[in-house]
Amino acid sequence: MASLFAIKLGANPFEVGTLISVYSIFPLLLGVYSGRISDRFGPRRPMLLGTLVMGIGLLLPFISPHLPTLYLSCMLIGTGFVFFNVSNQTLGGALGTPGERTHNFATLGLGYAAGHLFGPVLAGYAIEYLDHAYAYIIFSALTLVPAAVFAFDRRFDIRRAHGSKDRGNTFALLKLPLLRRAVIVSGLITTGWDLYGFYVPIYGHSIGLGASTIGNILGVFAVATFVVRAILARLTRRLGIERVLRIAALCAAMLFVPFALIEYVPVLFALSFGIGLALGCSQPLTLNLAYNYSPEGRAGEVTGLRLTINNITHIGVPVASGALASRSVLRRPCSGPVRHCS
Repeated sequence: MASLFAIKLGANPFEVGTLISVYSIFPLLLGVYSGRISDRFGPRRPMLLGTLVMGIGLLLPFISPHLPTLYLSCMLIGTGFVFFNVSNQTLGGALGTPGERTHNFATLGLGYAAGHLFGPVLAGYAIEYLDHAYAYIIFSALTLVPAAVFAFDRRFDIRRAHGSKDRGNTFALLKLPLLRRAVIVSGLITTGWDLYGFYVPIYGHSIGLGASTIGNILGVFAVATFVVRAILARLTRRLGIERVLRIAALCAAMLFVPFALIEYVPVLFALSFGIGLALGCSQPLTLNLAYNYSPEGRAGEVTGLRLTINNITHIGVPVASGALASRSVLRRPCSGPVRHCS
């Protein structure tokens, strides 16, 4: 929604990339802090706070449909999401035994995959048949449901353990070799995810695809993440977590290469599905590894640290990609029967 709305308001690809990077400024600054809050108070209150802030951020573009408002909206959504996401993932790791953790994170990943499926599809049709601003208010209204759940259901206050008294410097945790490797790999996987989510709307727009078609391409990606996460626990039991990660990263890299060279929509759907399979299994596995290697009582802090590292790529990748796209993708001539040029 942000990419397409910004384009409608006259933003160039570099400005769109900067806009998307704004999402990650406060998650970068608040990732570790939100993890400590989750360790100290439990996940329910941070998730409630985060949901309310996201709802406000989604409401603003409807009230004031201007480019500066989109920047403020992105800041609020990113701030709300970091409090929600860190506590949500920490809660997923706290439930059950360590042996059940891969299954738990895969199940949690199904929820994210469902959002990635229905979100872009709903947004695409809302933009096409209503308007960009109305798409924002639809998603703002949807946040009322989880907010009500977190406000009244205290079962979400489950905690793994009390926060560690001897915390020290959070970034000193990166001296732990296994944890450091898990966090770095997580950042690399996030780079691929960010590049895909940012580039597809711009590329689709440049070759004349409608908002609903772009949403459906992103929806196919989400279907693939849903499928692979449904079998992820069995897959890792057979092959091991690190072997699955290596295969997934290699496959994603190979599938990214032809994406920007193809304009035939059915092939784009197929590539999107393949990339979704590869990246979809990677995020729960890197989260599982980071959680397993976290010191006792600091799981939320480690989850926040992981999110902080990830957000470095969240900021850098869209800006760099937007700069490149400004020089190439949107300058391509428009031709062919599927083009809708303005």
